[in-house]
Amino acid sequence: MIINRRAMALGFGVMFGVGVASGFTVANADDQETYKSLELFSKAFEKVREDYVEDVSEKELIEAAIQGMLSSLDPHSSYFSAKEYEDLRTDTKGEFGGLGIEVTMENGWVKVVSPIDETPAYRAGIKAGDYITHLDGESVQGLSLDQAVERMRGLVGEDIKLTIAREGVDPFDVTITRDKIKIRSVRYRVEDGNVGYIRISRFNEQTQPGLDQAIKRLNEETENGLAGYVLDLRNNPGGLLDQAISVSDTFLEQGLIVSTRGRDRQNAQDFRASKGDSAKGLPVVILINGGSASASEIVAGALQDHRRAILVGTDTFGKGSVQTILPLNRTDAIKLTTQRYYTPNGRSIQAKGIQPDIVVEQARLEVLNNNFRSEADLRGALDSENAPAENTEEAEAETGETTPADYQLSRAVDLIKAISLYSGMTDTR
Repeated sequence: MIINRRAMALGFGVMFGVGVASGFTVANADDQETYKSLELFSKAFEKVREDYVEDVSEKELIEAAIQGMLSSLDPHSSYFSAKEYEDLRTDTKGEFGGLGIEVTMENGWVKVVSPIDETPAYRAGIKAGDYITHLDGESVQGLSLDQAVERMRGLVGEDIKLTIAREGVDPFDVTITRDKIKIRSVRYRVEDGNVGYIRISRFNEQTQPGLDQAIKRLNEETENGLAGYVLDLRNNPGGLLDQAISVSDTFLEQGLIVSTRGRDRQNAQDFRASKGDSAKGLPVVILINGGSASASEIVAGALQDHRRAILVGTDTFGKGSVQTILPLNRTDAIKLTTQRYYTPNGRSIQAKGIQPDIVVEQARLEVLNNNFRSEADLRGALDSENAPAENTEEAEAETGETTPADYQLSRAVDLIKAISLYSGMTDTR
Protein backbone atom coordinates (compact mmCIF):
# COMPACT_ATOMS: atom_id res chain seq x y z
CA MET A 1 0.00 0.00 0.00
CA ILE A 2 1.57 3.27 -1.09
CA ILE A 3 0.80 6.87 -0.21
CA ASN A 4 2.71 9.96 -1.32
CA ARG A 5 3.79 12.68 1.05
CA ARG A 6 6.39 15.43 0.90
CA ALA A 7 8.82 15.43 3.80
CA MET A 8 12.17 16.96 4.65
CA ALA A 9 15.16 14.75 5.41
CA LEU A 10 18.78 15.30 6.41
CA GLY A 11 21.46 13.87 4.15
CA PHE A 12 24.46 11.98 5.48
CA GLY A 13 26.75 14.90 4.68
CA VAL A 14 24.69 17.24 6.86
CA MET A 15 24.62 14.78 9.74
CA PHE A 16 28.34 14.11 9.49
CA GLY A 17 28.99 17.83 9.56
CA VAL A 18 26.96 18.20 12.73
CA GLY A 19 28.56 15.15 14.32
CA VAL A 20 32.14 16.40 13.96
CA ALA A 21 31.57 20.12 14.33
CA SER A 22 33.82 21.58 16.99
CA GLY A 23 32.07 22.90 20.05
CA PHE A 24 28.83 21.05 19.26
CA THR A 25 26.81 20.29 22.38
CA VAL A 26 25.05 16.94 22.39
CA ALA A 27 21.45 17.19 23.59
CA ASN A 28 21.32 13.82 25.36
CA ALA A 29 22.92 10.39 25.61
CA ASP A 30 20.83 8.95 22.78
CA ASP A 31 21.98 11.71 20.43
CA GLN A 32 25.58 11.10 21.46
CA GLU A 33 25.31 7.41 20.58
CA THR A 34 23.74 8.30 17.23
CA TYR A 35 26.61 10.60 16.31
CA LYS A 36 29.16 7.99 17.38
CA SER A 37 27.46 5.48 15.08
CA LEU A 38 27.49 7.97 12.21
CA GLU A 39 31.17 8.61 12.83
CA LEU A 40 31.75 4.85 12.67
CA PHE A 41 29.95 4.73 9.33
CA SER A 42 32.02 7.66 8.10
CA LYS A 43 35.24 5.84 8.97
CA ALA A 44 34.09 2.66 7.22
CA PHE A 45 33.09 4.73 4.18
CA GLU A 46 36.55 6.32 4.04
CA LYS A 47 38.30 2.96 4.35
CA VAL A 48 36.29 1.53 1.44
CA ARG A 49 36.87 4.60 -0.70
CA GLU A 50 40.62 4.65 -0.07
CA ASP A 51 41.58 0.95 0.19
CA TYR A 52 39.10 -1.10 -1.87
CA VAL A 53 40.79 -3.02 -4.69
CA GLU A 54 38.93 -1.06 -7.38
CA ASP A 55 37.66 2.48 -7.74
CA VAL A 56 34.11 2.78 -6.47
CA SER A 57 31.58 5.54 -6.90
CA GLU A 58 30.95 7.50 -3.72
CA LYS A 59 27.35 7.99 -4.79
CA GLU A 60 26.85 4.27 -5.27
CA LEU A 61 28.35 3.55 -1.84
CA ILE A 62 26.00 6.02 -0.15
CA GLU A 63 22.99 4.67 -2.04
CA ALA A 64 23.92 1.09 -1.10
CA ALA A 65 24.23 2.11 2.55
CA ILE A 66 20.80 3.75 2.52
CA GLN A 67 19.30 0.72 0.77
CA GLY A 68 20.88 -1.63 3.30
CA MET A 69 19.52 0.40 6.20
CA LEU A 70 15.99 0.39 4.81
CA SER A 71 15.91 -3.23 3.65
CA SER A 72 16.93 -4.33 7.16
CA LEU A 73 13.66 -2.91 8.53
CA ASP A 74 11.09 -4.92 6.60
CA PRO A 75 10.52 -6.32 3.08
CA HIS A 76 8.75 -3.21 1.80
CA SER A 77 10.97 -0.26 2.79
CA SER A 78 13.50 0.79 0.14
CA TYR A 79 15.49 3.59 -1.46
CA PHE A 80 14.69 5.10 -4.86
CA SER A 81 17.37 6.67 -7.00
CA ALA A 82 16.30 9.37 -9.45
CA LYS A 83 15.61 6.79 -12.17
CA GLU A 84 13.78 4.42 -9.82
CA TYR A 85 11.70 7.27 -8.40
CA GLU A 86 10.58 8.27 -11.88
CA ASP A 87 9.76 4.64 -12.67
CA LEU A 88 7.61 4.46 -9.54
CA ARG A 89 5.60 7.51 -10.55
CA THR A 90 5.12 6.03 -14.01
CA ASP A 91 4.05 2.71 -12.49
CA THR A 92 1.27 4.19 -10.36
CA LYS A 93 -0.10 6.01 -13.41
CA GLY A 94 -0.69 2.58 -14.95
CA GLU A 95 1.70 2.62 -17.92
CA PHE A 96 5.33 1.49 -18.20
CA GLY A 97 7.64 -0.79 -20.15
CA GLY A 98 8.59 -4.25 -18.99
CA LEU A 99 7.25 -7.75 -18.35
CA GLY A 100 4.10 -7.19 -16.29
CA ILE A 101 4.70 -8.82 -12.91
CA GLU A 102 4.35 -7.61 -9.33
CA VAL A 103 7.33 -8.86 -7.31
CA THR A 104 8.86 -8.77 -3.86
CA MET A 105 12.15 -9.99 -2.40
CA GLU A 106 12.40 -13.12 -0.24
CA ASN A 107 15.63 -14.60 1.07
CA GLY A 108 17.57 -12.92 -1.72
CA TRP A 109 15.34 -14.23 -4.51
CA VAL A 110 12.76 -12.33 -6.54
CA LYS A 111 9.31 -13.71 -5.68
CA VAL A 112 6.30 -13.17 -7.94
CA VAL A 113 3.34 -11.79 -6.00
CA SER A 114 1.20 -11.97 -9.12
CA PRO A 115 1.42 -11.55 -12.90
CA ILE A 116 -0.56 -8.62 -14.27
CA ASP A 117 -3.42 -9.61 -16.53
CA GLU A 118 -2.79 -9.60 -20.29
CA THR A 119 0.93 -8.80 -20.10
CA PRO A 120 3.95 -10.68 -21.51
CA ALA A 121 4.60 -12.39 -18.16
CA TYR A 122 0.97 -13.45 -17.84
CA ARG A 123 0.94 -14.88 -21.36
CA ALA A 124 4.24 -16.67 -20.71
CA GLY A 125 2.66 -18.57 -17.82
CA ILE A 126 4.47 -16.88 -14.92
CA LYS A 127 2.52 -17.65 -11.75
CA ALA A 128 2.08 -16.14 -8.30
CA GLY A 129 4.52 -17.86 -5.96
CA ASP A 130 7.20 -18.41 -8.62
CA TYR A 131 10.78 -17.47 -7.73
CA ILE A 132 12.99 -15.72 -10.28
CA THR A 133 16.53 -16.90 -9.56
CA HIS A 134 18.43 -15.62 -12.62
CA LEU A 135 18.02 -12.82 -15.16
CA ASP A 136 19.73 -13.56 -18.48
CA GLY A 137 21.79 -16.21 -16.71
CA GLU A 138 22.98 -13.96 -13.88
CA SER A 139 21.88 -14.71 -10.31
CA VAL A 140 19.64 -12.17 -8.59
CA GLN A 141 21.41 -12.87 -5.27
CA GLY A 142 22.97 -9.65 -4.05
CA LEU A 143 20.57 -7.41 -5.97
CA SER A 144 18.07 -5.17 -4.24
CA LEU A 145 14.46 -5.48 -5.31
CA ASP A 146 14.64 -2.21 -7.21
CA GLN A 147 17.82 -3.28 -9.01
CA ALA A 148 16.15 -6.54 -10.08
CA VAL A 149 13.08 -4.66 -11.31
CA GLU A 150 15.30 -2.26 -13.22
CA ARG A 151 17.01 -5.17 -15.01
CA MET A 152 13.67 -6.69 -15.96
CA ARG A 153 12.58 -3.45 -17.57
CA GLY A 154 14.06 -2.37 -20.88
CA LEU A 155 13.34 -1.43 -24.46
CA VAL A 156 10.11 -2.67 -26.00
CA GLY A 157 10.83 -5.69 -28.21
CA GLU A 158 13.93 -6.82 -26.32
CA ASP A 159 14.01 -10.34 -24.89
CA ILE A 160 15.00 -11.34 -21.38
CA LYS A 161 15.52 -14.88 -20.05
CA LEU A 162 14.10 -15.62 -16.61
CA THR A 163 15.09 -18.73 -14.66
CA ILE A 164 12.06 -19.84 -12.66
CA ALA A 165 11.96 -21.99 -9.53
CA ARG A 166 8.47 -23.38 -8.98
CA GLU A 167 7.32 -25.79 -6.31
CA GLY A 168 7.05 -29.35 -7.57
CA VAL A 169 9.06 -28.93 -10.78
CA ASP A 170 12.70 -28.52 -11.75
CA PRO A 171 13.96 -24.97 -12.40
CA PHE A 172 13.32 -23.87 -15.98
CA ASP A 173 14.01 -20.91 -18.27
CA VAL A 174 11.40 -18.66 -19.85
CA THR A 175 12.25 -16.09 -22.51
CA ILE A 176 9.89 -13.11 -22.49
CA THR A 177 9.76 -10.20 -24.90
CA ARG A 178 9.42 -6.85 -23.17
CA ASP A 179 6.42 -4.79 -24.14
CA LYS A 180 4.79 -1.52 -23.24
CA ILE A 181 2.75 -2.38 -20.17
CA LYS A 182 -0.50 -0.48 -20.10
CA ILE A 183 -2.42 -1.87 -17.19
CA ARG A 184 -6.13 -2.22 -17.71
CA SER A 185 -7.00 -1.92 -14.07
CA VAL A 186 -10.69 -2.76 -14.47
CA ARG A 187 -12.37 -5.24 -16.80
CA TYR A 188 -15.96 -6.41 -16.75
CA ARG A 189 -18.61 -8.52 -18.40
CA VAL A 190 -22.08 -9.95 -17.77
CA GLU A 191 -22.04 -13.51 -16.40
CA ASP A 192 -24.90 -15.97 -16.82
CA GLY A 193 -27.33 -13.37 -18.11
CA ASN A 194 -27.66 -11.05 -15.12
CA VAL A 195 -24.57 -11.10 -12.87
CA GLY A 196 -22.11 -8.23 -13.21
CA TYR A 197 -18.52 -9.50 -13.13
CA ILE A 198 -15.88 -6.85 -12.35
CA ARG A 199 -12.19 -7.75 -12.29
CA ILE A 200 -9.75 -5.29 -10.65
CA SER A 201 -6.18 -6.37 -11.43
CA ARG A 202 -4.48 -3.68 -9.31
CA PHE A 203 -5.19 -0.28 -7.75
CA ASN A 204 -3.78 2.62 -9.75
CA GLU A 205 -5.02 6.01 -10.90
CA GLN A 206 -7.28 4.37 -13.50
CA THR A 207 -9.15 2.14 -11.04
CA GLN A 208 -12.02 4.28 -9.75
CA PRO A 209 -12.92 5.76 -13.16
CA GLY A 210 -12.81 2.24 -14.60
CA LEU A 211 -15.09 0.92 -11.84
CA ASP A 212 -17.60 3.72 -12.35
CA GLN A 213 -17.73 2.96 -16.06
CA ALA A 214 -18.04 -0.79 -15.43
CA ILE A 215 -21.07 -0.37 -13.17
CA LYS A 216 -22.70 2.00 -15.66
CA ARG A 217 -22.11 -0.26 -18.68
CA LEU A 218 -23.16 -3.45 -16.89
CA ASN A 219 -26.49 -1.90 -15.96
CA GLU A 220 -26.99 -0.70 -19.54
CA GLU A 221 -26.20 -4.13 -20.98
CA THR A 222 -28.56 -6.08 -18.73
CA GLU A 223 -32.09 -5.91 -20.10
CA ASN A 224 -33.97 -7.06 -16.99
CA GLY A 225 -31.58 -5.67 -14.39
CA LEU A 226 -28.62 -7.14 -12.52
CA ALA A 227 -28.99 -9.74 -9.77
CA GLY A 228 -25.73 -8.57 -8.18
CA TYR A 229 -21.99 -8.13 -8.63
CA VAL A 230 -18.94 -10.37 -8.39
CA LEU A 231 -15.85 -8.28 -7.57
CA ASP A 232 -12.75 -10.29 -8.47
CA LEU A 233 -9.68 -9.30 -6.43
CA ARG A 234 -7.76 -12.54 -6.89
CA ASN A 235 -4.05 -12.05 -7.63
CA ASN A 236 -4.46 -8.30 -7.10
CA PRO A 237 -1.22 -7.21 -5.37
CA GLY A 238 -2.57 -3.83 -4.21
CA GLY A 239 -1.53 -0.30 -5.12
CA LEU A 240 -2.73 3.14 -4.10
CA LEU A 241 -4.48 3.69 -0.77
CA ASP A 242 -6.83 6.37 -2.07
CA GLN A 243 -8.09 4.03 -4.79
CA ALA A 244 -8.81 1.27 -2.27
CA ILE A 245 -10.80 3.75 -0.22
CA SER A 246 -12.72 4.95 -3.29
CA VAL A 247 -13.57 1.41 -4.41
CA SER A 248 -14.83 0.54 -0.91
CA ASP A 249 -16.86 3.76 -0.83
CA THR A 250 -18.53 2.76 -4.10
CA PHE A 251 -20.33 -0.12 -2.36
CA LEU A 252 -20.93 1.44 1.07
CA GLU A 253 -23.69 3.80 2.16
CA GLN A 254 -21.78 5.09 5.18
CA GLY A 255 -19.34 4.15 7.91
CA LEU A 256 -15.64 3.61 8.50
CA ILE A 257 -13.63 2.10 5.64
CA VAL A 258 -10.13 1.80 7.10
CA SER A 259 -7.97 3.28 9.84
CA THR A 260 -4.23 3.84 9.64
CA ARG A 261 -2.06 4.08 12.74
CA GLY A 262 1.68 4.51 13.09
CA ARG A 263 4.18 4.95 15.90
CA ASP A 264 2.72 8.37 16.77
CA ARG A 265 -0.91 7.62 17.61
CA GLN A 266 -1.76 11.30 17.19
CA ASN A 267 -1.26 10.87 13.45
CA ALA A 268 -3.89 8.12 13.21
CA GLN A 269 -6.39 8.59 10.39
CA ASP A 270 -9.90 7.31 9.84
CA PHE A 271 -11.31 7.13 6.30
CA ARG A 272 -15.10 7.06 6.02
CA ALA A 273 -17.58 6.38 3.26
CA SER A 274 -19.60 9.18 1.74
CA LYS A 275 -23.36 8.78 1.40
CA GLY A 276 -24.53 6.77 -1.59
CA ASP A 277 -24.13 3.14 -2.69
CA SER A 278 -23.41 2.96 -6.44
CA ALA A 279 -24.47 -0.70 -6.48
CA LYS A 280 -27.93 0.27 -5.12
CA GLY A 281 -27.77 -2.36 -2.42
CA LEU A 282 -27.48 -5.31 -4.81
CA PRO A 283 -25.66 -8.39 -3.45
CA VAL A 284 -21.87 -8.35 -3.78
CA VAL A 285 -19.53 -11.34 -3.68
CA ILE A 286 -15.78 -10.70 -3.53
CA LEU A 287 -13.33 -13.31 -4.82
CA ILE A 288 -10.02 -13.44 -2.93
CA ASN A 289 -6.96 -15.70 -2.75
CA GLY A 290 -3.34 -15.74 -1.59
CA GLY A 291 -2.39 -13.24 -4.28
CA SER A 292 -4.84 -10.62 -2.95
CA ALA A 293 -2.73 -8.16 -0.99
CA SER A 294 -2.65 -4.71 0.55
CA ALA A 295 -5.28 -2.50 -1.15
CA SER A 296 -7.27 -5.62 -2.07
CA GLU A 297 -7.38 -6.58 1.60
CA ILE A 298 -8.59 -3.12 2.58
CA VAL A 299 -11.57 -3.43 0.22
CA ALA A 300 -12.32 -7.02 1.23
CA GLY A 301 -11.99 -6.27 4.95
CA ALA A 302 -14.15 -3.15 4.82
CA LEU A 303 -17.01 -4.78 2.93
CA GLN A 304 -16.80 -7.91 5.07
CA ASP A 305 -16.92 -5.99 8.36
CA HIS A 306 -19.94 -3.97 7.16
CA ARG A 307 -21.61 -7.20 5.97
CA ARG A 308 -21.91 -5.56 2.57
CA ALA A 309 -20.21 -8.41 0.70
CA ILE A 310 -19.63 -12.13 1.06
CA LEU A 311 -16.00 -13.17 0.63
CA VAL A 312 -15.40 -16.35 -1.34
CA GLY A 313 -12.09 -18.10 -1.99
CA THR A 314 -9.01 -18.59 0.20
CA ASP A 315 -7.00 -16.55 2.73
CA THR A 316 -5.39 -13.36 1.43
CA PHE A 317 -1.68 -12.47 1.51
CA GLY A 318 -1.64 -10.50 4.78
CA LYS A 319 0.11 -7.23 3.93
CA GLY A 320 -1.35 -4.81 6.45
CA SER A 321 1.22 -2.04 6.33
CA VAL A 322 1.32 1.33 4.61
CA GLN A 323 4.38 2.61 2.76
CA THR A 324 4.90 6.35 2.42
CA ILE A 325 7.02 7.90 -0.33
CA LEU A 326 9.29 10.47 1.34
CA PRO A 327 11.29 12.67 -1.07
CA LEU A 328 14.86 13.32 0.04
CA ASN A 329 15.45 16.00 -2.59
CA ARG A 330 14.08 16.79 -6.05
CA THR A 331 15.11 13.45 -7.54
CA ASP A 332 15.60 10.81 -4.83
CA ALA A 333 13.18 9.35 -2.29
CA ILE A 334 12.68 6.55 0.19
CA LYS A 335 9.71 4.25 0.58
CA LEU A 336 9.22 3.75 4.30
CA THR A 337 6.72 1.64 6.22
CA THR A 338 5.02 4.25 8.38
CA GLN A 339 1.68 2.77 9.44
CA ARG A 340 -0.43 -0.33 9.85
CA TYR A 341 -3.99 -0.32 8.63
CA TYR A 342 -7.04 -1.69 10.41
CA THR A 343 -10.43 -2.80 9.15
CA PRO A 344 -13.61 -1.12 10.48
CA ASN A 345 -13.84 -3.72 13.28
CA GLY A 346 -10.27 -2.98 14.34
CA ARG A 347 -8.61 -6.02 12.77
CA SER A 348 -4.97 -5.79 11.76
CA ILE A 349 -4.42 -8.21 8.92
CA GLN A 350 -0.61 -7.87 8.96
CA ALA A 351 0.86 -11.35 8.44
CA LYS A 352 -2.60 -12.86 9.07
CA GLY A 353 -4.66 -11.97 6.02
CA ILE A 354 -8.40 -11.79 5.49
CA GLN A 355 -10.30 -15.04 5.81
CA PRO A 356 -13.17 -15.72 3.39
CA ASP A 357 -16.72 -16.23 4.62
CA ILE A 358 -16.98 -19.26 2.35
CA VAL A 359 -13.80 -21.22 1.63
CA VAL A 360 -13.64 -22.35 -1.98
CA GLU A 361 -10.35 -23.80 -3.17
CA GLN A 362 -9.27 -23.60 -6.77
CA ALA A 363 -9.99 -26.66 -8.86
CA ARG A 364 -6.84 -28.56 -9.84
CA LEU A 365 -7.34 -27.85 -13.53
CA GLU A 366 -7.37 -24.09 -13.11
CA VAL A 367 -4.66 -21.88 -14.51
CA LEU A 368 -4.50 -19.77 -11.35
CA ASN A 369 -1.74 -20.95 -9.01
CA ASN A 370 -2.77 -21.62 -5.44
CA ASN A 371 0.71 -22.25 -3.96
CA PHE A 372 0.99 -18.82 -2.40
CA ARG A 373 3.35 -17.68 0.29
CA SER A 374 2.08 -14.94 2.52
CA GLU A 375 3.35 -11.73 4.08
CA ALA A 376 4.23 -13.69 7.23
CA ASP A 377 6.68 -15.81 5.20
CA LEU A 378 8.76 -12.81 4.12
CA ARG A 379 12.02 -12.30 5.97
CA GLY A 380 11.75 -9.28 8.28
CA ALA A 381 7.96 -9.00 8.00
CA LEU A 382 6.22 -6.95 10.69
CA ASP A 383 4.37 -8.94 13.35
CA SER A 384 0.60 -8.80 13.74
CA GLU A 385 -0.62 -6.68 16.65
CA ASN A 386 -3.75 -8.81 17.10
CA ALA A 387 -3.82 -10.82 20.30
CA PRO A 388 -4.72 -14.49 19.81
CA ALA A 389 -8.13 -13.99 21.39
CA GLU A 390 -8.74 -11.02 20.12
CA ASN A 391 -9.64 5.22 -21.38
CA THR A 392 -12.59 4.38 -23.23
CA GLU A 393 -11.59 1.51 -25.53
CA GLU A 394 -9.58 -0.16 -22.82
CA ALA A 395 -12.58 -0.32 -20.53
CA GLU A 396 -14.88 -1.97 -23.03
CA ALA A 397 -16.67 -5.08 -21.84
CA GLU A 398 -15.11 -8.43 -22.60
CA THR A 399 -17.00 -11.05 -24.52
CA GLY A 400 -17.18 -14.76 -23.88
CA GLU A 401 -18.69 -17.03 -21.27
CA THR A 402 -17.23 -18.17 -18.00
CA THR A 403 -14.72 -20.93 -18.54
CA PRO A 404 -15.62 -24.11 -16.68
CA ALA A 405 -12.12 -24.10 -15.21
CA ASP A 406 -12.89 -21.07 -13.00
CA TYR A 407 -14.57 -22.98 -10.21
CA GLN A 408 -14.45 -20.10 -7.71
CA LEU A 409 -16.18 -17.72 -10.11
CA SER A 410 -18.86 -20.29 -10.86
CA ARG A 411 -19.58 -20.64 -7.14
CA ALA A 412 -19.70 -16.85 -6.73
CA VAL A 413 -22.23 -16.53 -9.57
CA ASP A 414 -24.33 -19.30 -8.04
CA LEU A 415 -24.28 -17.48 -4.71
CA ILE A 416 -25.43 -14.19 -6.25
CA LYS A 417 -28.29 -15.96 -8.00
CA ALA A 418 -29.29 -17.79 -4.81
CA ILE A 419 -29.35 -14.53 -2.81
CA SER A 420 -31.38 -12.83 -5.53
CA LEU A 421 -33.83 -15.73 -5.68
CA TYR A 422 -34.25 -15.83 -1.89
CA SER A 423 -34.77 -12.04 -1.74
CA GLY A 424 -37.44 -12.32 -4.43
CA MET A 425 -39.21 -15.09 -2.55
CA THR A 426 -39.12 -13.04 0.67
CA ASP A 427 -40.49 -9.94 -1.03
CA THR A 428 -43.52 -11.84 -2.38
CA ARG A 429 -44.56 -13.22 1.00
